[in-house]
Amino acid sequence: MSVPIVRTVAELRAVAAGWRRSGTRIAVVPTMGALHEGHLSLVRAALQKAERVVVTLFVNPKQFNSAADLAAYPRTENEDAAKLVPTGAHLLYVPDADEMYPAGFATAVSVSTLSEGLCGAFRHGHFDGVATVVAKLFLQTGADFAFFGEKDFQQLQLVRRLVRDLDIPITVVACPTVRETDGLALSSRNSRLSPAERAIAPKLASVLLDTAERLARGSPVLPMLDEARATILAAGYREVEYLELRGETDLQPLARLDRPARLLVAAWLGDTRLIDNVSTSPVGMGPGARRSLHPEAAK
Repeated sequence: MSVPIVRTVAELRAVAAGWRRSGTRIAVVPTMGALHEGHLSLVRAALQKAERVVVTLFVNPKQFNSAADLAAYPRTENEDAAKLVPTGAHLLYVPDADEMYPAGFATAVSVSTLSEGLCGAFRHGHFDGVATVVAKLFLQTGADFAFFGEKDFQQLQLVRRLVRDLDIPITVVACPTVRETDGLALSSRNSRLSPAERAIAPKLASVLLDTAERLARGSPVLPMLDEARATILAAGYREVEYLELRGETDLQPLARLDRPARLLVAAWLGDTRLIDNVSTSPVGMGPGARRSLHPEAAK
């Protein structure tokens, strides 16, 4: 048994049209492949909302800033297709670059404000590439629901704004970050870590959670962020690109925690860039940061 694979927009739309004629709801899980449990949890969540689930696999060249990074990104279509079988996914859509961006392609989608700062400050043009491919995938699949993980929180909020601003008839569903037993957020990039780096990596999540809890109890923001950066570097990370407290919905920088927020980080461990985030709120205003980093709590 295997998951059916289509590679063209025409094939995809033909399958989706047949589903629609029978009145079924469709969900899409956009991925770049190299699937791990985080992706598979999105598929399982999608199956709770829709009768048919399409997983897309496209390594999008427009969201890479470095040709070397694009070349190094793992391509594991056969393994990914095998991992999808037990999830119950109904279709795997695997277009190539010529199918997604045919000759003469000249359109880009850009979401201002939300794409600025955080990852956007270090990966110029990245979010334009994300917005463009996501808009195309939504239009190609005609899905009713789209599932994204919270680990890429800036991307998630950007996609939500894209859907609102362009009146795309799709519901964006966010799913909690899935983690290893030691708290490390699952990522395709984790496979690049050496054994020594892998032992250090979970410190990023533990510092985030500790800082978020202390902020929720009223500790001042700027000293806490400075302390957290120093702790991450002392653990063995070579650079902290950013560590910021941002508003949950608008991603505006916060100098004090007075509303629901996200504590977001990007840091380099050796040659691998890792990102993570946790939620936090003032005590008495929602659940704050008191969330277990155990992976079972994130499913």
